[in-house]
Amino acid sequence: MITEERITAYINSLDKELPPELYDLEKEAKENNVPIIKRETQGVIRFLLLLLKPKTILEVGTAIGFSALFMSEHSPKDSKITTIEKVPMRLVEARKNLADEKFPHKDKITLVEGDALKVLKELVSKKLSYDFVFLDAAKAQYMHFLPEIMNLLEEGGVLITDNVLQDGTVINSRYSITRRDRTIHTRMREYLYTITHMEELETIILPVGDGIALSYLKS
Repeated sequence: MITEERITAYINSLDKELPPELYDLEKEAKENNVPIIKRETQGVIRFLLLLLKPKTILEVGTAIGFSALFMSEHSPKDSKITTIEKVPMRLVEARKNLADEKFPHKDKITLVEGDALKVLKELVSKKLSYDFVFLDAAKAQYMHFLPEIMNLLEEGGVLITDNVLQDGTVINSRYSITRRDRTIHTRMREYLYTITHMEELETIILPVGDGIALSYLKS
């Protein structure tokens, strides 16, 4: 928990209620220890979607489909969401949820199965572009994904990167990190330094949820 737990709980108590079908999916994910976007992160994404009204949305990391379905609720009627996932056990649930008729805006969503880096390169080769990108996949791969995402992000578009502060441990010394977690710790610090120092981007990092980075691609 990056921010004081009571403050987070209070802020979340003020947030809008999820539609029943999304609430049930969120509850199911928590019961099965499936990582999905936290309530406070949901609020930021909803605000940005309503403000920016993106027409082409790319998500890297579908998990069980919760965040894609959440974005489908708050994006324009004619928007299209492409979401990428490779983990077989997640794909089973994602396919089921994204085909469920109880989600009224599921037809906005296209699930692409496969390795994210390979899929991103394929999207670049097709000269596709997106005005809103949500990155929430394997944290150690963020730096590898970044060049392809930069090729896909439209000028004036926004990149949201989730879990960048890693429960606050990203500020710790590398040597205080458990050996098995040092690679992801080092790579996340490299990613954060890169996106905050790229001339093409204007980036702000917020201590929301497990930390999110908002990056704007300058015109």
